[in-house]
Amino acid sequence: MGDCTITQLISSDASTAEAIRTLIEQLTGRESTFSEDDLRNVLQDSASRLFVMRHKESIVGMLSLGIYTCPTSRKVWVEDVVIDNKLRGKGLGEELVEYAINYVKKNLAPCSLMLTSRPSRVAANALYRKIGFEPRQTNVYKIEVDKNK
Repeated sequence: MGDCTITQLISSDASTAEAIRTLIEQLTGRESTFSEDDLRNVLQDSASRLFVMRHKESIVGMLSLGIYTCPTSRKVWVEDVVIDNKLRGKGLGEELVEYAINYVKKNLAPCSLMLTSRPSRVAANALYRKIGFEPRQTNVYKIEVDKNK
């Protein structure tokens, strides 16, 4: 599908937030409350980049980058990679990830570019290996931190 464009999102509006909310629901398999305020917060965060893929003016995919520097190196994490269910299997995910890699090379290198993906996302994991990402032998731990708990 050569008629798709990828851009870094720099402004927010209600229809863009709604399109992203829909993609988040497809990615996670659960209802999302993502709002225009949430989108504005993402776009204002200097450690975050959000890229969208458009087809005929409709947002059909997204990918975000999270960036931070620690004593050992700069790290960039690929997050929230999703292509609309109706357009999967057409190479758009690969196009989106390759775009992000080139963005990182041009704007953020040197760094380690990393991502995580659930094992159940078989196609996504195959794509990441194909592009050149290598699995790491590590454990990922998570704790939800809420100031009210």
